[in-house]
Amino acid sequence: MKQAKNPLAALDRSQLETMRAAGAEVRECRRVLLKGDLNVVGEMLRGQGAFVEFDHYPADDVFDAETHAQYYYHAHRGSEGEHGHFHTFLRAAGMPPGVAPADNLGIEPWPTGEEALSHLIAVSMDAYGEPIGLFTVNRWVTGDTWYAAADVIRMLDRFDIDHAHPSWPANRWLGAMLRLFRPQIEALILARDEVVAAWARSHPAVDVFEDRELEITSQLAISVEEQIAAVEAALGPTARKGA
Repeated sequence: MKQAKNPLAALDRSQLETMRAAGAEVRECRRVLLKGDLNVVGEMLRGQGAFVEFDHYPADDVFDAETHAQYYYHAHRGSEGEHGHFHTFLRAAGMPPGVAPADNLGIEPWPTGEEALSHLIAVSMDAYGEPIGLFTVNRWVTGDTWYAAADVIRMLDRFDIDHAHPSWPANRWLGAMLRLFRPQIEALILARDEVVAAWARSHPAVDVFEDRELEITSQLAISVEEQIAAVEAALGPTARKGA
């Protein structure tokens, strides 16, 4: 039987090395949390009272004033196997030069100025605090400003939470997840725009960005260990020996 081709094999070595380092960081953050019988989801909920659907955890989100990266955890989708998910963002002041919002041709105003943040990717988590999926959403879901896929992809490198609130290992873990799964995240963001464009063509009388019938625009099941193994395989046996 012919062996399936590794989808990461076409990536250049520098990107694979970045992903390899990110995988090691994901594992290390998980290791130190597990030593205290903790996980990244529990770090979000600690001291926050009852877990209520749609509420943000922590209550005021997590924001880095230097990088302008932001995230929060919550639950509402009721998807099979999902406890909740992280939503990640970049605010306007942290965006690369030349990035601008897409044209808003609808009737609902979008946030402007520093509030014109962009959703990057959501990370689904199971009841054991382990990541199980990635997905993108329509604009109305998070109430952000819409940016074209190419610009959102440019923003990914700038997502970094470089402080200890609410949890140093959880913050590092989430940033490393975006690096470890960078190729898949890029593909999901590109697919998001394709889905939105197709939906707009088939529903010309509706503002596509506010259409409650379109919520999840792309999604993918993931496994950290399978991704790390694919990275190692793409790097080859020499890299695994540390050469």
